[in-house]
Amino acid sequence: MNKVVRELEDLQNSQTALITKISQIEVDNMNGLNDSYLEKQLDDMHAKIADNVDTVNDIFSHFEGTRDEFAKANNLDIDPVTDESAS
Repeated sequence: MNKVVRELEDLQNSQTALITKISQIEVDNMNGLNDSYLEKQLDDMHAKIADNVDTVNDIFSHFEGTRDEFAKANNLDIDPVTDESAS
């Protein structure tokens, strides 16, 4: 379960990095290119990825709660999250 939590956390970070990169390209476009096609496409991508971030955050919160409830019900220590404790 910890492995899935770590992977979801990594997915959150990846999605956030994508938003950061798209935002930088949007700024670069506004600072000289002013390409309307690029602006529209980047805006659409930004919105879709932002939706994905929300979805990943919801999944992460749900699964982390499920893991914590399982650990509590079975008297398991879930911290720290390490490769050795992956289940």
